[in-house]
Amino acid sequence: MWKIKRNIVEILQAIMLTGLPFLTLNGQSAFRFDIPTLKLYFFGSAIWISEFYLILAVTLFFILLIAFVTAIFGRIWCGWLCPQTVLLDLSQSIAALAGKKYLKTLQSLILLPLSALISITMIWYFVPPAETMRSLFVSPTITAFFLVLWALVYLELAFLGRRFCTSICPYAMLQNALFDKDTLVIEYDLSRDATCMKCDACVQVCPVGIDIKKGLNSACIACAECIDACRPLSEKRGMPPFPNYKGVIVRRKTYWLGGATAAAALTLFLLIWSRPAVDFLVTRDNAPLPAGLNRYSYTVYNNSGKPLSLALSSPDPVTLLGEHTLLLQPFSAIHGRILIKSNGKLERVRLGISGDGISINRETGFP
Repeated sequence: MWKIKRNIVEILQAIMLTGLPFLTLNGQSAFRFDIPTLKLYFFGSAIWISEFYLILAVTLFFILLIAFVTAIFGRIWCGWLCPQTVLLDLSQSIAALAGKKYLKTLQSLILLPLSALISITMIWYFVPPAETMRSLFVSPTITAFFLVLWALVYLELAFLGRRFCTSICPYAMLQNALFDKDTLVIEYDLSRDATCMKCDACVQVCPVGIDIKKGLNSACIACAECIDACRPLSEKRGMPPFPNYKGVIVRRKTYWLGGATAAAALTLFLLIWSRPAVDFLVTRDNAPLPAGLNRYSYTVYNNSGKPLSLALSSPDPVTLLGEHTLLLQPFSAIHGRILIKSNGKLERVRLGISGDGISINRETGFP
């Protein structure tokens, strides 16, 4: 039965998305965007908002991944993995345990705590779970976000529900441009239409309310409910279900589109893991100062998961005026300023950081 397999996949996906914020690598969340510092914690590394090329690489990878999955497997995301589908299926299954008399009412009630869980999980991807729970109903900002998200998620699930998939969802509209004749879809076997009993069991169980017997429909989410409904009746007659999965998974497009996706993933991995442990940027400030004295702004990024103790210095005949010692926490940055006084005539000056096995020098103007 496809439903059992789909429920297993849905439960595993729900556990993964809910549990991912609790997974930590190098002392930080495995996947979280930190709003105050504008950086993305990405499985043991940190991507700063200033590293725009990495943001582009991440975006390119996900675009190719979506295109690959959709072109080859059709709407498998919609019917098997979409959080909305998972929540609606889960709430419906729990409500069905109490009987079918008050199914809709019970499902609406069950969606209340599920919506709250989804809302707080969404916050966990921006604020660590422990900090979120400490601040919930204490911090006005986190409380407001939680309550607003809770209300929006519940209203969308309870009142819009499956209609979102067939009318508003932008991904559903995108799929029309990515499908081809070999894309995996659920199709009714018209060649055997004369032997179909026209019991409409497939129509009655369809969550989006379509009739698969009338041909392919862009609203179909490939959940396979119609296949499961038809199978008990058709098997009694010694024949396969009339609606069934149809498509060619392994074909030329699978190789070149899958290869492009794998190449993007490998490129992203190499870009992230080949970055230096520390990055050092220096710019001269346009400030009116006495001759022979200039002010510089610097930023030091610690891309590693360990604390660093560094010192500012210069190999040139200059004097540094300001704080020389820098202490950086893992995946942190320090922004500061320092005055440099020349002991002679200079056109360029070098400013460097050193310590903990790190030595970086940057050259800038000294007019």
